[in-house]
Amino acid sequence: MVTGGKRLGGPPVLLWPAALVVWGPGAASSLHAHHAMQLVLTLDGRGRLRGRVRERWTDFTAALIAPDAPHEVDARGTTVIIAFVDPETEVSAGLRGRLDGPLAVLPETEVDGWRAELGVLPLKPAAVERWWRTRLAAEGTPRRIHPRVRRVLRWLRENIGSIEEKRSLERLAALAGLSPSRFMHVFTESLGVPLRPYLLWLRLQYAAGRLLEGASATEAAHEAGFSDAAHLSRTFRRTLGTTAREIAKGSADGQIELSAS
Repeated sequence: MVTGGKRLGGPPVLLWPAALVVWGPGAASSLHAHHAMQLVLTLDGRGRLRGRVRERWTDFTAALIAPDAPHEVDARGTTVIIAFVDPETEVSAGLRGRLDGPLAVLPETEVDGWRAELGVLPLKPAAVERWWRTRLAAEGTPRRIHPRVRRVLRWLRENIGSIEEKRSLERLAALAGLSPSRFMHVFTESLGVPLRPYLLWLRLQYAAGRLLEGASATEAAHEAGFSDAAHLSRTFRRTLGTTAREIAKGSADGQIELSAS
């Protein structure tokens, strides 16, 4: 989950550094915005999106939505993959090059190729992970993780719920045996995302994973280092436009919520 993708054994979700990928039957959202860049891919049929309530709908088979851009999506009657990507990552930077505005519909010829690679429904998690690695994560520059950064990543994986002071820049730099400024540079160079947003995504992903495994909201929040369930919910909603509990419920019910209304 820290240095590469992680597939949970139950619900359809892939956790990736600074990204969350879910898939299942689509739904509809009200107009909303969130900080993550979003890709919505329909695997059968078409969806609709627009940037204003009274704006004409645009049909799509795959759409990119810029960070913090208001949008409304209707994907009822389709099966979808939804990827949320931190806007500070190189993957996001690569995807952003496809945007000439806040919303973009991707070419159907490209989508046809993606659908062929993903295979028939129901999707196999291995196929989703392979598609993500080769078609989306590949939008960023492949990087070799510095051995001292690997040391820190292993520690973070084992201490995700540690108190804030233990996850401070100074503590992590000392663990790596580097000065804080050098560690910040090497970390960003290795992962393609700065330390602070990476830590936040790691905690959100961990909490989402625990909820999907059946933990209570309070348990997931405390284990991921949030003060309480409400703090976790606010952070998740601000970042992704929904909550971890809503994604967990959607996965259990077979319905992927595109946002919270």
